[in-house]
Order: sequence, then structure tokens, then C-alpha cells
Amino acid sequence: MNKIERKISALGQRTAICFAAVFANGARYQNRVGTPAFTLVFRSPAAELRIAALGHVGVLESYFLGSLDIEGDLALAFRAGYDGGFDMRFKPLIRLRNWWHELRFSNRTQVQAKANARFHYGLPAEFYRLWLDHPYMMYTCAYWKEGTRTLEEAQQNKMEHVCRKLLLKPGDSFVDIGCGWGGFTFYAWERYQARGTGINTTTEQVTAMQGEIRRRGLEDTLKVIEADFRDIPGQYDKCVSIGVLEHAGRDQVAEVVRAHADCLKPGGLGMLHFIGHVGVYETEFYIRRHIFPGGWIPSLAEVIIEMERAGLEILDIENLRRNYALTLDCWAERFDANWERIRALDPGRFNETFRRTWRSYLYSCAEMFRAPRGYTHLFQIVYSKGNVAGDYPMSRAHLYSRGSAG
Repeated sequence: MNKIERKISALGQRTAICFAAVFANGARYQNRVGTPAFTLVFRSPAAELRIAALGHVGVLESYFLGSLDIEGDLALAFRAGYDGGFDMRFKPLIRLRNWWHELRFSNRTQVQAKANARFHYGLPAEFYRLWLDHPYMMYTCAYWKEGTRTLEEAQQNKMEHVCRKLLLKPGDSFVDIGCGWGGFTFYAWERYQARGTGINTTTEQVTAMQGEIRRRGLEDTLKVIEADFRDIPGQYDKCVSIGVLEHAGRDQVAEVVRAHADCLKPGGLGMLHFIGHVGVYETEFYIRRHIFPGGWIPSLAEVIIEMERAGLEILDIENLRRNYALTLDCWAERFDANWERIRALDPGRFNETFRRTWRSYLYSCAEMFRAPRGYTHLFQIVYSKGNVAGDYPMSRAHLYSRGSAG
């Protein structure tokens, strides 16, 4: 039994999920009696060598390149990996690659931060439209409160939840940092007649949002500015930041939190929604390398410290980790169901390597947020600029009252 066979065997002993593996030399392994949920098929010795050198990153990159196939249930393959802790510690070569990635793709300069954002978010809106919710296209964790049946309901639940947390009301001005295609900005106008300004560094999303504003005839009401989120012009009554902080970068958390404070009027309210670690950990390398260049997941404690330094009062913290697993489940299922339509958009770009890479991203992240021993969570922090005024509710009842909009 070679080194890779021993690793797979050790993994098989630590998970209750039945799986099999077929190695490049023809040897076969199955961890328990039953029908395998998935089978790892090594197409070449190179895949085994890559795994020996790079651990779980080697598994993923071999799968992307086609030298390893994962036949069967991909979600359960990732769940088994988390159950077994398969080489989740960074190997020396991964540490070296992560260091080089940081040197090359750091968000310290706004030019590189823009390029990093466009790498992911600059893909055609038609691509995202095929697997996100309709019509808002919210590309962040949804809110699956009891009774929620669809992704569309869950995303509208999330936006409503945020509006209530911000006490949004007619006439309020708010800034939507990292506004995507404008889903929240449009929702807040439709439901609350609040006047939003979107901030986004991704040219393609800005162009799409500008077009939708014109289509709706809202040029005098809503706007979007192509700018880095460290350069927000003006001050607003409210600030909403959904899925932005994890793109700040390893050394930019303080700078970006300060920007979230500076854009608020004194006494203004903000809501910071972000992926955060409980404890200080390295951000998963394969996500940084293949999905979100320059991305960095801070710890909750780091963020709170910087918010205190920026003069922000923290009013509420909610953990929506389990909600993100359900959201990613839906995205992954829709991605798979619509793959042929996605591929037809641009067969050269949306090829088999892209499919395998994005399937891995969506399914692995769902299992990461579902993992019982995971340390990656989804937080919503409500804050005020300075101590909140006496008219702020004394309880959370306003979040769940049927009298509110939604």
C-alpha cells in the first residue's frame, strides 16, 4: 500500500460515508460494505504525486485538470473530507504558494483590488442569472427563516431582515457598499422608498446596474458609483455592507472598517454582513487561487477590535452560518441543472475545467458551513456611529413584527 492509499484508507476510517477509490495502478479500496456514495478515480500517477505534495489542494487541482475524477455525489465527497480532516493543514508547498499569491494579488493597491474583483464578479450577468435568485440576483447568504421554501423567498427574507435591522424608512439615504447588480438597493426603494447609492469597483456590475436604473426611470432617485470601497463619497443616514469585508485583504481590514464608519453621519446606523472565522486561521488557498484572488477571511474578534477603534458602537451580532449552507446548496443545484445553458454562453470560457472548479467551490463551501467542527461562519453586525440614540428599540421585536414591511 503506497502513501496515497494509506491516506485514503485513514480517511475512510474516520467517516461514516461509504466511498471507494480506484488508484492509477488498478488497486481498488472501499471503506465499508455498501453502495459507495462516490468513487475517486485516479487517472494517472501524477494525480497521486500531486496529492502527496499538496494534500487536499492536490485533490482539488487534480479534479479540476481531469487527472482525478469524482464519480457520484460531490457534496458527500466533500463531507467525507471534512469528517476525516483530510490534510486540512497547509503543507509546506501550499504555504509557499499562499505567500506568493499574497505577494502577487494583495489588495493593497486599488488597481489590483479592482482586478481581483473583476476576476470573479466581472463574469457575464447572464452566467449568474442562470443560478442566482430572480429578480434580485443576490450573491450572498440568504435567510432561511422557518417556513421558507425557495431561494427567492430566502433572499428577500435576508433583504427584509437587513432593512429592519437598519430601521430603514422613507427618505433615508443609504450607501450599499459592494452593491453587486443592485438587488438590495432596488429592494429598499421598492419596499421603503429609501434612496440608495451603490458603490462597486466591478465595471461590469456597475454598467448593468446603471442600465437597470435607467430602465426603471430612477435616475433622480438611485445611483451607482464605480469606486473602491475605501473611497466612498459623502455621508449617509444608513450603511449596508453585504459580503464585502472578506474581499478587503489580509492587511486592509482596519482601513475598510474605517471607511464603513466615515461614510455614516453621526448617529447613523450600519449593518456589516461578512464571512468570518472564529479564531485566527489562514484563508483556504484553493479559494484564493482559483475563485477569489486577494480574498481574506478575518476573525470576528479582529473585526470587532477595528470597529471599536473606528468609534462604532456594536448593537447586535447574529450568526447565520447554517443559512449559508442552505443557500449554497441551492446555488450548486441550479448551477448543475443549468450547466448546458451556461456552457452555451461561451464554450471557450465555460469549459470542463471551469465547471469542475466552480462545482467544487459551491459544494465544498456548503459543506464547510455545515461542518460540525468548522470555524468559518457568517456574521451580521449592526452598529451605530457613536453611541446610539434613545429612540433605538430596546429589544429585537422590530425584526419580527408583522407590522413591518415585507
